[in-house]
Amino acid sequence: MKITINSVTGSTANVTFEHAGITHTRDVNACLTTKGKYDAAATEARIADVARGVEVKIAAGAITNAPPQEPAPTEGK
Repeated sequence: MKITINSVTGSTANVTFEHAGITHTRDVNACLTTKGKYDAAATEARIADVARGVEVKIAAGAITNAPPQEPAPTEGK
């Protein structure tokens, strides 16, 4: 499982998970300290937990790549 943290904004981390040819991007709740500061270590642990669930869902076929989009028809054809 390849995990890429794309961005962290406020209390949300946008993360991309790649496994078995499937790419899945979603938001994950970031962790904060008791003083309200971003906790990178706790957030990485939370993302690892989410990744385990994503991996199971990919294996079960619940998460797949979106089908390729067909080109839009052109006028006059």
